[in-house]
Amino acid sequence: MKEQLTIAVSGLNNTDNPGPGIPVIRALRDWKGKDIRIIGISYDHLEPGLYMHDLVDKSYSVPYPSEGSDNLLLRLEYIHQQEKLDFIFPNFDAELFTFMKLAPKLEQMGIKTFLPTVDQFEERQKYRLSEFGEKYGLHVPLSVTVGSVSEVTAAMNQFDFPVVVKGKFYEAFIAYNIEQVYSYFNKLQSKWGLPIIFQQFVYGNEYNVTALGDGKGTTIGAVPMRKLFITDKGKAWAGITLDEPRLLEMTHKLIAANKWRGGMELELIKDKDGKLFIVEINPRFPAWVYLPVAAGQNMPAAAVQMAFGEDVKPFTTYDVGKMFVRYSFDNIVNLSDFQNISTTGEL
Repeated sequence: MKEQLTIAVSGLNNTDNPGPGIPVIRALRDWKGKDIRIIGISYDHLEPGLYMHDLVDKSYSVPYPSEGSDNLLLRLEYIHQQEKLDFIFPNFDAELFTFMKLAPKLEQMGIKTFLPTVDQFEERQKYRLSEFGEKYGLHVPLSVTVGSVSEVTAAMNQFDFPVVVKGKFYEAFIAYNIEQVYSYFNKLQSKWGLPIIFQQFVYGNEYNVTALGDGKGTTIGAVPMRKLFITDKGKAWAGITLDEPRLLEMTHKLIAANKWRGGMELELIKDKDGKLFIVEINPRFPAWVYLPVAAGQNMPAAAVQMAFGEDVKPFTTYDVGKMFVRYSFDNIVNLSDFQNISTTGEL
């Protein structure tokens, strides 16, 4: 693999509900011995990462995946002509399926990716999590998929309050009565579409694991974290790495069984009896992925290495007690930058 790489990264919405793009870029910038040129790809002209010129060398707007894979491919072909991309790091759940479909064509163009397979992506969907738990011997809260508002009452007969109401791709709300259930159902349907998932609320402490699988059953990296501060959107605003062998054992067991390829995040809750429940599996690196990098495991860089066929040895250690604390920062930009990305699609 050459020392100079041009890597496109999405997920630049570094807000109070941050995408993984900026921390992934920070990880790539920390890759020793590599000269990395970062190309931002954005779906919204106000994604903060567009204007972080110390991290992103150049940015391009791209069409939403909902506009069709052909339109996205045409735009990527243009960007590739301008920038000679070596690798693309998609970081949004909603775009991953499209990029997985495009991966063979991108490979023909000389652009690498390192993504899960379509089967892996589909079987860990929120609405299939119960089946996933049964298949791999994992504890999963009772989950019911609701395809229309007329099914809500029947679904709720299986739950006691509170119940977690989850969107197809993002967002989750805790409902304490039936009025809230309908309110959150309508809110999530209008934003993300159907189905909506109802999930048993598990009382306990929240944990997360960031991991990287090689696609052959080996866990290349895994770092567990406990949330120290959670926003009203349920996002970690502070967290700390833990020495939790059970979390690591579960992660290694899962990746060995389903041969996961690429980054992933496990969201778990440990109840009062010490039982671990998987409440969600995200098919990409999370927004806190820079914490494992700071703790000694640069998983984004390792993913790129494996995409180019390099032999990457699994990380065996990480710093326990390493913390992250997020903060807000007013990034002052020129109106001309916004005008450029809005009118030309480039910045």
